[in-house]
Amino acid sequence: MKLNGNFQNLEQSYLFVTIAKKVNEFTESHPDNQLIRMGIGDVTLPLAPVVIEAMHKATDEMAKKETFRGYSPDSNGYPFLREAIAGYYQSLGVDVEAEEIFVGDGAKSDVGNIVDIFDDANTVLVPDPVYPVYVDTNIMSGRKIVYADANMENGFLPMPKADHPADIIYICSPNNPTGAVYNREQLQAWVDYALDQKAVILFDSAYESFVSPGLPRSIFEIPGAEKCAIEFCSLSKTAGFTGMRCGYTVIRKELCFDGVSVAALWQRRQGSKFNGVNYITQRAAEAVFTPEGIKQTRDAVAYYKRNAGVMVDALRELGYWFTGGENSPYVWFKCPDNMGGWEYFDYLLNEKQIVGTPGEGFGKNGAGCMRLSAFGDAEKTKEAMERIKKG
Repeated sequence: MKLNGNFQNLEQSYLFVTIAKKVNEFTESHPDNQLIRMGIGDVTLPLAPVVIEAMHKATDEMAKKETFRGYSPDSNGYPFLREAIAGYYQSLGVDVEAEEIFVGDGAKSDVGNIVDIFDDANTVLVPDPVYPVYVDTNIMSGRKIVYADANMENGFLPMPKADHPADIIYICSPNNPTGAVYNREQLQAWVDYALDQKAVILFDSAYESFVSPGLPRSIFEIPGAEKCAIEFCSLSKTAGFTGMRCGYTVIRKELCFDGVSVAALWQRRQGSKFNGVNYITQRAAEAVFTPEGIKQTRDAVAYYKRNAGVMVDALRELGYWFTGGENSPYVWFKCPDNMGGWEYFDYLLNEKQIVGTPGEGFGKNGAGCMRLSAFGDAEKTKEAMERIKKG
């Protein structure tokens, strides 16, 4: 018996595990701490009332023989939810059919699992800095990874280059960790590049609900994307489903390689390895896309965006270089006094009792940067930024 040796090539500890260890050590030695957590991107507001109502109704259905549901019809998601999501895309001006939508238990799972349907010989292009899951899941498969440098010069929005040939391209917009957002012309360049390379774009739109009007919220707003892109979205940030686990992947029927439907391969993969999201959660997700659900969840997003605004105002006052915050729940900034990210993390933790996320955890180009999350309490966000401004 042999183990998968590619796992030995992973970093020994996942970024947020390392952060949690440092924070636990601090809290144990400082039991009376007033810690403000602005690191991990976990929501803090409760679920919308319309979502709770739908969950209660679905729970009552499960208590009656006449309306009880066991296994879902297939792993793709109940038709009522897929149709609701398709309707949401229509509101964005994008024609997506319900059959092109696959409900899953979150964008992280689908982004990690989608590589099962691609050959290990493919070359993968990811931006640096980047959400660690993109890199780790491909290291596990032994694929070659090349990096597109994101930095202050390009606003942490790298563009395609001819000397970066790739088969699988990861794009996250709004970006995690930097909060930077591509405009239509920039995304069109990536789509054109993918079509020329005969590559596939894996487009992570988990934070699309934070995008302001005028900027694209879906890769499928870009002409040609239906032939080269797969989109992943999550209800975690849109509707506070981090503990509920529900998202969706969109694969258009036009996406084929060598005459093989990518959607058919994904459906086959999911049918073999995934039993679908539970009925109660899918009914809750359906409620998100009702008019009242959209209103209530957008109120929560607006709350977090106000927090981001407080962070942006403080960083401007301090004169720190930053990106994000305006179309994203994350603010990414250059650490003061040429401090390294981990050095500044320790400073914030020990001197200011604030938890951030060091840029080094997202790649070499994250060195000397820090990510702060707007998903916390409004008053605590204001307090944290006042602590930082005091120096």
